[in-house]
Amino acid sequence: MVLCVKYASRMLENKLKDIRLNKEISQVALAEATGVSRQTIHSIETGKYVPSVELCLRIAKCLNLKIEDIFYLKGR
Repeated sequence: MVLCVKYASRMLENKLKDIRLNKEISQVALAEATGVSRQTIHSIETGKYVPSVELCLRIAKCLNLKIEDIFYLKGR
């Protein structure tokens, strides 16, 4: 399991910060809407934390987007 997480963290990237800023949503507001801390949103945006599928779905729903509009595999 640990190997999968390490591999995923090198491969999964996101456009969360750009999308959030474009929609004029603060980290705090997105965190509250998705039930996580502001630090978690920051860690996702900087690539330090790979969110669960459930959290990806909650983020996408809050932003009214599909998961693949926010998260993508590196090199694609």
